[in-house]
Amino acid sequence: MEKMNMETPNLTDKNIEKIAQLFPSCITEIIDKKRSYEDKLVYKKGINFELLKQLLSEDLLAGNEVYEFSWVGKKQSIIDANKPIRKTLRPCKEDSLNWDVTKNLYIEGDNLEVLKLLQESYLNKIKMIYIDPPYNTGKDSFVYTDDFKKSREEYEEDIELYEDGNRLFKNTDTNGRFHSYWCSMMYARLSVAKNLLTDDGVIFISIDDNELENLKKMCNEIFGEDNFVAEFIRKGSGGRQDSKYYAIIHEYVLCYAKNSQHFISGKQLKTGETFPFVDKKVGKKYKRQLLRKWGENSKRSDRPNLFYAISDPDGNDNFPMLNDLEEGRWRWSKETMLQAIQDEKIEFIKKYDKWVAYEKIYEPVEHQQNTKLYSTLIEDIGIATGAKLIKNIFDGKIFDYPKPVDLIKHIIQLANLEDNDIILDFFSGSATTAHAVMQLNAEDGGNRKFIMVQIPEICTEKTEAYKAGYKNICEIGKERIRRATHKIMLDNPDSQFDGGFRVFKTDSTNMKDVYYSPYQYDQNMLDQLATNIKEDRTALDLLFNCVLEWSLPLDLSYHLKEIQGINVHIYNSSTYNNEVDLIACFDQNIHEDVIRAIAQYKPLKAVFRDSSFVDSPSKINLDEIFKFLSPNTRIKVL
Repeated sequence: MEKMNMETPNLTDKNIEKIAQLFPSCITEIIDKKRSYEDKLVYKKGINFELLKQLLSEDLLAGNEVYEFSWVGKKQSIIDANKPIRKTLRPCKEDSLNWDVTKNLYIEGDNLEVLKLLQESYLNKIKMIYIDPPYNTGKDSFVYTDDFKKSREEYEEDIELYEDGNRLFKNTDTNGRFHSYWCSMMYARLSVAKNLLTDDGVIFISIDDNELENLKKMCNEIFGEDNFVAEFIRKGSGGRQDSKYYAIIHEYVLCYAKNSQHFISGKQLKTGETFPFVDKKVGKKYKRQLLRKWGENSKRSDRPNLFYAISDPDGNDNFPMLNDLEEGRWRWSKETMLQAIQDEKIEFIKKYDKWVAYEKIYEPVEHQQNTKLYSTLIEDIGIATGAKLIKNIFDGKIFDYPKPVDLIKHIIQLANLEDNDIILDFFSGSATTAHAVMQLNAEDGGNRKFIMVQIPEICTEKTEAYKAGYKNICEIGKERIRRATHKIMLDNPDSQFDGGFRVFKTDSTNMKDVYYSPYQYDQNMLDQLATNIKEDRTALDLLFNCVLEWSLPLDLSYHLKEIQGINVHIYNSSTYNNEVDLIACFDQNIHEDVIRAIAQYKPLKAVFRDSSFVDSPSKINLDEIFKFLSPNTRIKVL
C-alpha cells in the first residue's frame, strides 16, 4: 500500500522530470545517497550534463567569461530553494477567527519553509503576490534561519581571494557580504514563490535604493526579463532627512508577471467608477450590488410582498435576512427577480457558509472606450497614513513603517484581480495586505482571499508593542486583522465580506525518525515502538499534513464523524454534488464494517494509519473493499 511522504516535494526531482520530457536521452541513473544503506543501493534519476550541453549548443561555452548576476552564496541559495524539508503546518483553532467558514489564512513561520509547504496545495493558484521585504539598510534585521550570514574570513574564502588581496572572478568589496546575505535570502524565497503564481499571476515587491538594482537583476533571472511589467515609483508626502545628499521622498514597487503573454493589467475609468469583475461567459466587466434592500425601509414589514424565497446554488430556499433573526426584503418584485435569474443577471456568492445574492451591473459600452492605463507614478499615498491607521487601531505606535492600506488596495487594482482570486504576502508584518483585501471586498462586494505569512519575530522589551502585551509580530498581525474586521463591519453594516482567518503554525514533522528510515532499525526495535507518530500530535495535525500532501487547499470545510466508535475526518464534502475530497481515519483496530462505511462515501482520497490494521490480510481486505465499493479512491497509509 502506498505510503505518505510526510515531507515537501523535492523541486530538483521535478525539474529533472521536466528535462526528461524534452531530452529523454539525457536521463541516467545515479545512487540515491539518502535512501541507500550498506547492503542495499537505491537509485534515482539523474542528468547526463555533458550530453545535455551537446544537444543544446553547437559551440560549447569555454573559459570563465560569461554574463551573469552572481554573489557569494548563490549556489547554496539555489540548493536551499529546491531541497525538501520535513516540516508541517499545525492548525491553531484557538487563535483563529471564524475557523469553520473563513477562506483566509494566517501562517506563522519562516516564509521559505511555508512556501515549500504550500507547493502542492497552491501550485499555480495564487493570482497576486505582494511583499515588503527588509530593505537591507544596515539597520533592519534578518531573523530567518538560513545560514547565509558569513564572517569576513568565510566571505573572502568563498570569493577565492589570494593572500595578497588579488581577486579571482568576484569583487573584493567586503561590504558585499551584506548584499550577498540579502540576495541569498531573497533568491531562495522568490524562486519557490514563483511556482505558486497562476499563469496570469503577478508579483509586486516594495523596495528602496539600497537593493533596487540587485532585486531587479534577481527578478530578471527568476521570472525572465520578458516578464518585467513595470517599476512603480511611490512618492511619499515628506522626505527622509537621514540621506547624505538629498531628502529622499520616494520608494519603488517592482512588478513582474509569471507570463507576460497571459497577464492583463488593470485599467482605470476616466470617470472614476470601477467594474472590478469579469463575466467570462459574455466577455463583459461588471460590478455587484446587493439584492437585499439595505438602509432605510429594509425590513419585511416595510414591504411584505418583497419577502419571498429564491433558490440558491445548493437548491435551498434563500430569504432576504438582515441577520440570523431579523427578516428583511428584496429590492425587486418576484416577477422581476425570476426574470433576472433566467437572464443570468443574478450572482450568488458564498460568504460565511451562506449564499448571498447580488445583481450584476455590467459596464456600459461607452465606459469601455473611456479607460486609461494606470500611471507608474503612485502619489498621495504616504507612509504616514499607514502609521496613523495603526496608531488609531491600537491606540498607540506599536509597529514601525507599516504600508498604507490604500497602497495595497491600489496595487490590487493594478493587478486586475477577479473574484475568488488569492493574494499572498509572505513578509506580512502588521498584516496591512489582509486589511486591504477585506476593506476592498467590503467596498465592492468582492470575494478575494488572502494568505498572510510571517515569522514570529520577537518584540524586544523596550518596544511599545511589548509594553502593550504583544510578544511577537504575529500577535500584532492577528490582532490587527481582528480589529480591522470589527471596524470594517461597523463602517459597512450591510457588507458580507469574509473577516475571518485560519491560523497555522510551522513545526517539525509529525512523524518520528523511524518513519523515514525504518531500515536503520531491527525488527525487535520496531516491535517495541508503540507508534511512528510523535506523542504530542493530534488527529487534526495529521489531517492537515495529509491535506498538504494531497494538494488540497487549507481553507476547505471538514467535519468529524463517529462511525461505531471510530473517528473519521471528512474533508471538503459537498452537499451539492455529494463529492468528498479526502477521508482520513487515524484510530487503531478499524473494523471491516467501518471500512465499508468509509468506502461508501466514495472519497477521491483516503488515508489510514499503518498500525490501524492488525495484520497484512486486514490491509488486503481494505483494498478489496475499496475496489468493490469505491474503485477510484486513492489510498495511502502513514
